[in-house]
Amino acid sequence: MTTSRLRALLLVLAALVLPLGLAACGDDDESASSETTATAQSAGITNNPDNAKTEITVGSKNFTEQKVLGEIYAQALEAAGYTVKTELNLGDEKTALKALEDGQIDGYPEYTGTALLSFFEVPADKLPTDPAAAYDQVKADFAKDGITAFPPTPFTSSNEVAVTKETAEKLGLENISDLKGQEGDLTLYGSPECRQRRDCLLGLEEVYGLDFGKFTPVDIAQRHEVLKSGDADVSIVFTTDPQNKRDGFVLLKDDQGMFPPYNSTFLVRDETVQEAGPDLEATIEKVNENLNAEVMQELNARVDLDKETPQQAAAGYLQQFNLVTG
Repeated sequence: MTTSRLRALLLVLAALVLPLGLAACGDDDESASSETTATAQSAGITNNPDNAKTEITVGSKNFTEQKVLGEIYAQALEAAGYTVKTELNLGDEKTALKALEDGQIDGYPEYTGTALLSFFEVPADKLPTDPAAAYDQVKADFAKDGITAFPPTPFTSSNEVAVTKETAEKLGLENISDLKGQEGDLTLYGSPECRQRRDCLLGLEEVYGLDFGKFTPVDIAQRHEVLKSGDADVSIVFTTDPQNKRDGFVLLKDDQGMFPPYNSTFLVRDETVQEAGPDLEATIEKVNENLNAEVMQELNARVDLDKETPQQAAAGYLQQFNLVTG
């Protein structure tokens, strides 16, 4: 099959199963994703009036994907009858976990890889590479702290080391290890907590032996702009960022296996799980069913590129897959 015919077929399929505004954000993927496109229409969420006595506060970290996920869970749980509040945009992962442990929130979405590295301090050479194994380890570790980690989403949202196409061609970059010997002349941009994270600057130093000429912390929302403007030579981005494809960034291959799986798991305090009953898990399962990489990237694009609010993007997702009615 020719490339043009394959592209045409993909566009037709996208129009049938995922009409979430691909044309609006200018995404024209020419190859089929390695993940299965969400085609199944989920059964709707059933409202149980008895759930109204249980109040659930949903939190999130401080970037687009987290705020969208937080809104999706909040709106879905509200549709199931729970009394729901939100505390979104809390901060980094340590801030969000502390809010959960202190009872400020009852649940928030977290990534398995982030939990292993940041909370449980698993050494880089001991990280599981299998998503199921990573989740099992995270689930067991959180259970010791009175926190339930629900089964994860299909999508994974890993940190990535990004450069422009021009930089990749000029320096001959395909793998992260290709930076060795050249990084002293390069400026790396990353989130403020990047210095202390083993899936960010700390790991690049310890695993790859890289010593960048300069590291500059930047707000997560600006990580792509600094790369486009030339302020950054290298920037830490996420797998599901729509700007990667739109701006033609090159994501360097993690050839030393520094990044573990980063599927999203919804963390909930055990007390809340017990009070909420079986509808809580059933609702989370329905929410997660169609959250594959293509869908999550599109939801991020609707906020970052099309300027929808996280609330609007979340409502669109729940309606698209018939979880709630409009």
